[in-house]
Amino acid sequence: MNTTHLLIGGNLGDRFLNLQKAKELIVKKIGNISEESSIYETAAWGLKEQPDFLNQALQVSTDLSPQGLLAEIHLIEETLERKRLQKWGTRTMDIDILFYEHQIINTFNLVIPHPFLHKRRFTLVPLCELIPDFVHPVLQKTVEGLLLECEDELEVILCK
Repeated sequence: MNTTHLLIGGNLGDRFLNLQKAKELIVKKIGNISEESSIYETAAWGLKEQPDFLNQALQVSTDLSPQGLLAEIHLIEETLERKRLQKWGTRTMDIDILFYEHQIINTFNLVIPHPFLHKRRFTLVPLCELIPDFVHPVLQKTVEGLLLECEDELEVILCK
C-alpha cells in the first residue's frame, strides 16, 4: 500500500455534493481515505472571474501506481462531468495528486509533487491540517513551512 495526498475541489453545481461523490468514487476506484481535511472555500486562482471553489485534502492508501492513479482520477473527473475547456477554468471536479509517498516524478503527463502546491494557499491550508511536518521531497521544507512562506494572498475560509 502506498500513501498519496490528493486535493479535490470544484466550483460548479452542488459543490458539497460533488466533493462527497468524488470521495465515494475515490474509495471505490483508488483506495481507502484514511484522513480528510476540513472543507475550505476560496476565490478562483489563476482565472479570477469565476465562482468560488470548495477544496479538501485527502490522505489515501492505494495499490495503484502513480500513472494508474492519474488514469483513475481522470475517469472520476469525467464521471463527475468535468469538462476541460480552459486551463484553470470552471469545473465540477478537479483532483490533483499533491504527493505520492516521497516520490519525485516528472513525465510528460504527470509531475509529483504537484508543481504549484507551494504557491497556493487553497492547497497548503487543508494539506497542513493533515501533514504539517511532511517534508516536500524537492523543496526540502515542511508543508507548514511552505504555508508560512506562501506569497498567495487569497483568503482560505473554513466551511466545516
